[in-house]
Amino acid sequence: MSLKAQIEAIVYASETPATLEQIFQLVKESALAEQENADEAVAKSRVRAALEELVAEYGAPGHGIEIRQVAGGYRMSTKPEQHDVVRAFAKSLKPPIRLSLPALETLAVIAYKQPATVPEISEIRGVDSGGVIATLLDRKLITTAGRKAVIGRPILYKTTKDFLMRFGLKDVNELPSMEEFEKLVAESFQMDEPAPAAENSVEPDAGETGHATESNSNDPVEINSGSDAIVSETIGDTPEEPIETHSSKASD
Repeated sequence: MSLKAQIEAIVYASETPATLEQIFQLVKESALAEQENADEAVAKSRVRAALEELVAEYGAPGHGIEIRQVAGGYRMSTKPEQHDVVRAFAKSLKPPIRLSLPALETLAVIAYKQPATVPEISEIRGVDSGGVIATLLDRKLITTAGRKAVIGRPILYKTTKDFLMRFGLKDVNELPSMEEFEKLVAESFQMDEPAPAAENSVEPDAGETGHATESNSNDPVEINSGSDAIVSETIGDTPEEPIETHSSKASD
């Protein structure tokens, strides 16, 4: 098997992003055998070049999947252009992943303000966030980052490598900016505005008034990762106000 084929198989089979060092250790003998008198530095350069070739090849329009850098490693994922068909396929397999709104809010605050303490997070959210912190720690989406040098020395929290993996990010710098969020919210409000009533619409009689329907606050909201890939395992919090999250790993 060629070096490139070995690397391709490793990246495909890996459940977590495979780092260059991990890949090199697995294919080192093949890389050294391809070139006489080659040392490890030369062999690692050859592995890196083969990996870059694979990234370029899968990036071509003829492929429905791609090799992306995620959380310091490489993994295969479906391309954003295939979001709709993959999303439909994923929903036919198993229920989507759900994360409660309080947990998502707390995670967002930590992601943008990290490292942050519980009092700082609670002040931003306006409610006590201690219980949600425990859930996020249990899900390994956040971890401790020492203590803040103030009275009481509260614990600091930051996001983890698992957080980057779940949301398909190379690092936290790929998070949308506040300006991008404001634009998305504005567009969302425009889409939600009701269409103008028809001129010949019929006025409701007295018996029909007071029965306007409200949107269900518990309806699930979907959150797609950077690669718009398909669903992974559950990382939920509580059943109320569920949020769907999508992992960037493509299913076999």
